[in-house]
Amino acid sequence: MLVTGANGAGKTNLLESLHVGTQGFSPRTRVDAQLVRLGCEGARIALGGDRAGRPLLLELTVHAQQGKRAKLNGAALRSVEQLRSEVATLVFTPDRLVVVKGGPAARRAYFDRSLARVLPARAALPLEYAAAVGQRNAALRRAGGGLSGREAVEPWTHQVAALGAALVAARLETLGLLGPVFAERADELGLAEAALGYTGVPPTVAELDARLERDLERGTTGAGPHLDDVTVTSGPRELRSFGSQGEQRLAVLSLLLAEAEVLAELRGVFPLVLLDDVLSELDALRRRTLAERIGAVGQAIVTATGADALPLEPAQLLEVTPGAVSAG
Repeated sequence: MLVTGANGAGKTNLLESLHVGTQGFSPRTRVDAQLVRLGCEGARIALGGDRAGRPLLLELTVHAQQGKRAKLNGAALRSVEQLRSEVATLVFTPDRLVVVKGGPAARRAYFDRSLARVLPARAALPLEYAAAVGQRNAALRRAGGGLSGREAVEPWTHQVAALGAALVAARLETLGLLGPVFAERADELGLAEAALGYTGVPPTVAELDARLERDLERGTTGAGPHLDDVTVTSGPRELRSFGSQGEQRLAVLSLLLAEAEVLAELRGVFPLVLLDDVLSELDALRRRTLAERIGAVGQAIVTATGADALPLEPAQLLEVTPGAVSAG
C-alpha cells in the first residue's frame, strides 16, 4: 500500500496511529499526552483486519487521567503490552538510523525488541535482567554507604549472573536467526558482506565478585550484557564509524526486511511493515529492489510525497490531506 500526500499532510501520523494501535506505544515519543490532539481529553484508535483468515479487531484509547487501555476483538486486555504478542509491527522512520549510527544503548534496545518478537517465550528476559541489575546497584550503594553489609549484594550477584547468561544466549540466538537473512537483503540492496556481531560474554559470579570493590566504589554493576553491543558491519568496516548515511540506511532497511521474513517463518503470519519516507534517499535501482522485496513480506505500508516514488504499481493507493484519507 502506498500512502501519498504533501509534506505535513499527516502521512507519518497515519503510520504512527497504526503502530500505536498494534503495539501500544509510539515509535516517535514515549509521552502519551503527545498522542492526544491539543484541546482534547483523549484519543481512540480502532483497527480492523484479519489474521490467518480470522477477523482481528483492535481498539486502543488514551486518556490523560486514565492512561492507555486496549481491547482485542472486544475483550479488554490486562495491559496494552499484550498487543505486541498478538500483532507484530515493524517500522522504519528516518530517525531509526540511530540503530546503526547511535551508541550501544540504541542497538541493545533495538535487538532486545527483536528478541521479544522472534523468541516470545524469552521476551521478559531483558526486563528481568534490568530489574536484577537495578537491585544489585541499590544493594551496592547501601553497602558502599555503610547502610548494610556486603553480604546483601551476594544474592543479586547470583541473579545478575544467571539472568545475564540467559540474556546473552537469547541475544546470540536472535542474531543467529537474523544474521543470514540480513546479509542476503543487504547484498540485494548493494551493501556487500554485511554481518551482525556481538561484543560481550555471559557474566559469571566469579567475574562479578572479582570486581566487587570497584562496583562498591561506583555504586553500579560494571560487567554484564547491559554494557554489551551489537556490531553492524560491511566487510571489515563497522558501519557506525565508517559507513555513510546511505549505507546506514540500507543496513536498517535490511534489518527490518530480515526480521519480517524470520517472523513470518517462525509465526506463520507476516508482520505489518510500516515504511515512512524510505524512498526519497534511494536511487532508482535500490527503490525497485526494495519495492520488489517488500511486496513479498506481507502487508507493507509506504509513505511518499508522490505516487511516482514507488517504481511498481501498489496494491492500493491512498492520499492523505489534512484531516482526511481517501483512495488515490
